[in-house]
Amino acid sequence: QVVGNANPVAGPYFNLSVPEPTGVVAVVAPKGPLLGLVSVIAPVIVTGNTCVVIASEEYPLVAITLAEVMATADVPGGVVNILTGQRAELAPPLAGHLDVDALDLTGVADPALATELEVLAADNLKRVRRPGPEDLLATPSLSRMTDFLETKTVWHPQGV
Repeated sequence: QVVGNANPVAGPYFNLSVPEPTGVVAVVAPKGPLLGLVSVIAPVIVTGNTCVVIASEEYPLVAITLAEVMATADVPGGVVNILTGQRAELAPPLAGHLDVDALDLTGVADPALATELEVLAADNLKRVRRPGPEDLLATPSLSRMTDFLETKTVWHPQGV
């Protein structure tokens, strides 16, 4: 409700803007162990999306342990899907997949790979988030969540 609202209209209508989830978001996690992984997963699922996460190559055990914790917690099956392996091999098929709706390139440090992923994502009109270097210890803003929200605007006639 933070980003949606009732819009003023000069007529006998209600105009409402409502945020909706984008859908499936492919995420490349940053190199940090647990903080980096949770920092990219939490904003995606809290806004109603599902995610396919490529875990850090350096810390795959942390990602597998988090997956086991989520499997026994109240997170529904299929909401968070964690892949372990090399980013350069796993990211291009996700970027080009037609059922993936958005792409978060937080963990991609190689500019050539990031550009290749953006080109693959542009072929099927994916929403892409390609941030610069981020301080994950800084106070988070709403932008990480709102990057993967669609805004639906509805017109509804007023009753008399």
